[in-house]
This record gives sequence, structure tokens and C-alpha cells, in this order.
Amino acid sequence: MTSFMHSIAVRAENIIDTFQDDIPPEDIHLQPYFGYSTPDKIIIRGRVLEADTSRASNDTPSLVKNLAAMAALFMTKEVEGETVSLGDETAISDEEGYYRLELRRNNPPAGWTEAVVKSNRTDETVHHPVLITSETAEYGIISDIDDTVMQTKAWSSRKNLWTSVTGSVGSRYIFPDAATLLKMMSGSMSGRKNPVFYVSSSPWNLHGFLEAVFTANGVVRGPKFLRDFGIDPTKMITGMHGNHKGNAIDTVLAANPDLPFYLIGDSGQHDPEVYRDAVLRHPGRIKGVFIRTPGGAGMDEEDRLPLKEIEALGIQIFAGETFEPLLDNTF
Repeated sequence: MTSFMHSIAVRAENIIDTFQDDIPPEDIHLQPYFGYSTPDKIIIRGRVLEADTSRASNDTPSLVKNLAAMAALFMTKEVEGETVSLGDETAISDEEGYYRLELRRNNPPAGWTEAVVKSNRTDETVHHPVLITSETAEYGIISDIDDTVMQTKAWSSRKNLWTSVTGSVGSRYIFPDAATLLKMMSGSMSGRKNPVFYVSSSPWNLHGFLEAVFTANGVVRGPKFLRDFGIDPTKMITGMHGNHKGNAIDTVLAANPDLPFYLIGDSGQHDPEVYRDAVLRHPGRIKGVFIRTPGGAGMDEEDRLPLKEIEALGIQIFAGETFEPLLDNTF
């Protein structure tokens, strides 16, 4: 039944697309996502949209304006077939508007840099932030976002929906213990330059909004791996939470083959199970798994069992309502 409904959704979108006029160049915008590096490449990511969603990152005190701003993030049309370029490298946006450029890594300095990507049809140029992993990094950090770093109450569908559609940049709550832990582990306080990556089931439409929230609250900057909610023949509308996070973890570890990693998440969306599976797929690569238990509900046996399996492999485990006990640790 799921496959049948997916097939119907794909056909419906194709029919709708055939009735839509060509998009005027002035309505086309490049939306940059944070890029990252591998030992021999620099990966630049973004999306071509018929909309400018930057206003949704503005902070307003109005519930109505917040609703309108959040709606604007999703009321977009993805632009397929647009050519973007950086120097001699080009890429063409796919049917969901995504593009990806891979550049040869020619010993750029570690840390954040910017790649200027151009739309060949409109001549618009957009700066794409890129994190170059430092050779002095001791380890990397992969962190969930929802209810790990930012309170969304994802463990309750009703509360999560209300928070998502009415929240502004200023009203979103960042857990102070998570912000401090990430600063400490990343070396922001000591200059160690350990890279931080974020994996989340939030859609790519929220990339700019999430970064505005992180910036406003001093959360360590890092490339994000969000979820595609689009419809095409190769994926479902929402996909699978665990598959998405697992694939993102695999991508980050493959991009940083010489680094061990810590995994940080929460028990509200089965992160312990996802992280246990990642540990088994990548033996010797995971140094520790830290889990927040949101909502005051603690953990059920379904979540405790994966953590016990991870701990049995000699990997550091922490689970609790706050990460504050970890702030005294030396990693």
C-alpha cells in the first residue's frame, strides 16, 4: 500500500509540474547549505528554489508573522535543470532542486572558508560556507538537533508541530548544557578544532532557520545533514528516520576516515538504536555515545538495550536528562 501511494504521489506531482509556467530568472535563487571536506575533495551543497526564504530567519514577536514566515519556508518550488558553477566545475540541479559540486582539495587552510557559486542563467552569486577539517583534530562529533541541542518536543507529535510552526529564531530554546558541551568538545575553548556535524530529521527547508537559531545562541557551527521531504521515484515523502540518520553518519565517517567520533543524541526518536547500528557498522570508529532523555519520561527498555550493547563493546556511554555531568570530563 505504501509503495502504491508513493507511485500515485509521484504521478500527481509530475502532472502538476507540466501545468506550471517556466520560472522567470528573477524568481530563481540559490540556497546555500554548509559544505565539508574529505581527504582529497571539498564538497559544496545547495538548492535552487523559486523563492527567497531568507525572511523566515528574521525574528518577530507576532504569532501570525511567525506562522507566515515558517510557511514561506515550505511554500517553495524546486527548480530542476539549473546549471551552477564554481570556476570550471559545474553541476545541474536535480528534480528536487539540489546540486552538489566536488572540488579538488588543494591544501586549503583548516577551518571555515567560503566558496562562491554562480547560477549560470541568472548570474546570481552566493557564498557557500565550507568546513575544512583540521589535520590537528583529535576526534569528530556528530550530534542530533531536535531535543538534543534544541528543544522541539519531537517525542510528542502535537507539541512538536506547534513548536515548529509558531516558533521564531528568538523563541527557540537551546539547551545550555548542549551548547557548552559542543564548545568544549570541539575545542572552541582550547583551539583543538575538532569538527562538529549535525544530523537531523528536520527537512532541508529549515537549514537557514536552524543556522539563525544556532548563531543567535552561540551553538558551534557545523555542516548539517537534514532530510529530504520531496517526492520522486527514488524516495518516499518522509523516508525513514533511522535510515536517514544512519546514512548521514556513514557519510560523515567516510569523509573523515582518520578520525574517531562521538555520537550525541536523545532517546525520543530512537537514537540509541540508530547509534548502536552505526557502532556495529564502523568498529573502532566510535569513542562514546551520549544520550539526553527528554520530557522527563526517562528511557524504556527498547532504548536501554542498544546502549547496553554499545557499552559491552567498551565504548563510553552516558544517558541522562542533562549533559551537565559530562562538562567536567576531559575528552
